Amino acid sequence: MGKDVIIACDFASGEETLAFLEHFTGRRPYVKIGMELFYAAGPDIVRRLKDRGHPVFLDLKLHDIPNTVKKAMAVLSRLDADMVNLHAAGTRAMMTAALEGLTRPDATRPLLVAVTQLTSTSEAQMREEILIDRPLEDVVAAYARNARVAGLDGVVCSPLEAGRIHEVCGADFLTVTPGVRFADAAKDDQTRITTPAGAKALGSDYIVVGRPITQAADPVAAYERCLAEFTD
Repeated sequence: MGKDVIIACDFASGEETLAFLEHFTGRRPYVKIGMELFYAAGPDIVRRLKDRGHPVFLDLKLHDIPNTVKKAMAVLSRLDADMVNLHAAGTRAMMTAALEGLTRPDATRPLLVAVTQLTSTSEAQMREEILIDRPLEDVVAAYARNARVAGLDGVVCSPLEAGRIHEVCGADFLTVTPGVRFADAAKDDQTRITTPAGAKALGSDYIVVGRPITQAADPVAAYERCLAEFTD
């Protein structure tokens, strides 16, 4: 599977999202729909973007008891997104149930990836607030291994952890990495970050890029810069 840039469309409405994507004349970039947009615009925004030809990563990070997640994934599967996710912290049982719910009667399904630790979380926060005393990179690798055992396609992680995850889980296990910024850009609220070129070198399969593209003076140029740095 080739590398790709996913634009995080973290907008407050469907109309704002569609207006933003009008900049990309003749192109249909991969887009991420997160909680803000999904809660504001509802499931219909997924259908509208798919109808326009955009691959869609539905980023809702499910985390609940296995039966609830299984039923929720069965509903989400009908939206025909290309990728969905959940929290690996929900355990192997939850991830296995999610995969069962996501799989359609014809055996097709979207890609399913698990969030390891959010890229806004530092090791100090993990130790002091979540009370996990193991090194962050070991926790991320263990969560990824659990996802692999549960049958998932990959994980969401920092680019800094992509290489370790491929070592632990195999080259075919996908790493979807937010926390990507241009070298000359602000970090915003991310702590474990790198550049598009750095993510490529570290082994990321997909990078998720929001504000460096969506808030750029020329979003198309920023997107093309990401593509060039990450895929060339």
